[in-house]
Amino acid sequence: MELLFGIITGLLALIFLVVLHELGHAIVARRNGVVVEEFGIGFPPRAWVKKVKQSFLGKNVEVSLNWLPLGGFVKLKGEYDSADKKGDYGAASYWVKTKILLAGVGVNWLTAAVLLSILAATGLPKVIPNQFAVASDSREVYGPVQLTAVSANFPAQKAGLEAGDVIKSIAGVEVTSSQQMIDITKERQGQKIAVVYQRDGDEASAEVALKDGDGPVFGAGLGQSTKSYATWSAPVVGTVVAGQLTWETLKGIGQLFANLGSGLVSQLSTDDKVRQAGGADLSAAGDSVAGPVGILGVIFPAAQQAGLTQLTLLVAIVSIALAVMNTLPIPALDGGRWFTMTIFRILKKPLTKEREEAIQTTGFLVLMALIVVVTVADVGKFVK
Repeated sequence: MELLFGIITGLLALIFLVVLHELGHAIVARRNGVVVEEFGIGFPPRAWVKKVKQSFLGKNVEVSLNWLPLGGFVKLKGEYDSADKKGDYGAASYWVKTKILLAGVGVNWLTAAVLLSILAATGLPKVIPNQFAVASDSREVYGPVQLTAVSANFPAQKAGLEAGDVIKSIAGVEVTSSQQMIDITKERQGQKIAVVYQRDGDEASAEVALKDGDGPVFGAGLGQSTKSYATWSAPVVGTVVAGQLTWETLKGIGQLFANLGSGLVSQLSTDDKVRQAGGADLSAAGDSVAGPVGILGVIFPAAQQAGLTQLTLLVAIVSIALAVMNTLPIPALDGGRWFTMTIFRILKKPLTKEREEAIQTTGFLVLMALIVVVTVADVGKFVK
C-alpha cells in the first residue's frame, strides 16, 4: 500500500511540475499577443474538455483533461516558426519566441527555489558539499547516526546489526555523531562492547566483538542527516542552493554523456582491458539514470516514507532537473526548438513547417526510444 501511495504521490508531483511548466509557456505567450488555443492536463485521448470564454490565458481557450497522466501541454495558434498570421506563434519576434520557449524552464526553476526557501526555514537537509548558508543566520541540527551498509563477515554483521539500524549508544556512551562512534570503536578495538540500536521503532542491544588492527574494526558504513535552519535569509538560501543544485545537475549530465561516449567508443577496441573499462563506464551511465519506473516506483515511494521534508526536497530537485533537461539542444525539447530556430536564423534559411516538423518528430522519436531503453533498465533493477 505504501508503494502505491508513493507512486500516486510521484505521479501527482510530476503532473504538477509539468503543468506549471506549460503554464509558463501559456502565460508568456498570452502576454505577448500569441493566442492560446488549448491547455491540457495529461495527454490525449481526451477524457473531458471545456471551452472557457474568458480567462487569464485569453478568450475561448479549451481546457482539457486527458487519459494519459504524464504531464500536460499547451497548444498555441500557428505553433511553427513559419506561421505568419496575427496571433500566431510563428509571427512573433525572435525575442518573444525565446521568452515563450524558455518560460517553462524559468517557472520550474523558480518553483524549486520557492520550495527550497520553505525548507530553508523549516529544515533544509544537507545534500551537497559546501551547501550554501548564511553563517550569521544558520542553525544546524544533526539527526541520529544510522548504519548505511553492513560488511559481510565483519563484527557488526556477526552481531546481527543491519543496514538502517539507528545507533543509540555504544560502550555505554550516547552516540551523537558519526565521528564520535568511529573514535570510540578505534579506541576499543579488540574489545567486546555493547551497542544499543533501534530498528523499526523497537530498541534492542547487541554485543559486538571489535576487530583489532589497521583495517575496519566495526565493519559498517555510517550516515547522519544534517538539517540547516534559517530565518530572514531563507529566500536567499533557497535561491542560492537552487543554483548549486542546477550546477550539480549540469555536471551530472555532462558526466553521463562522457561515460556513455567513452563506453561506446571503447567497445570498438580490440583490447580486452579497454572494453572492460568501457563496460564499466556504460554501467555507470545506466546506474546514474532513472526513467518513469525508477522515479515513480522507487524514488518517490522512498521519499514519501522518509517524510514530508524529503518529499519536498525531491520535488524541488526534480523541478530543477526538468528545467535543466529542457534547456538542452535536443529536438522536441524547448532548448532543441530554440536551438533549431536560432541556427536557421543565423544561416538565414527559412524554417518551413515541413522541415521543422521533420526535425522535431525525429528528435521526439529518439527521445521516446531513450525513455524506453531507460525504462527497461529500470525494470531490470526493480525486479532484481
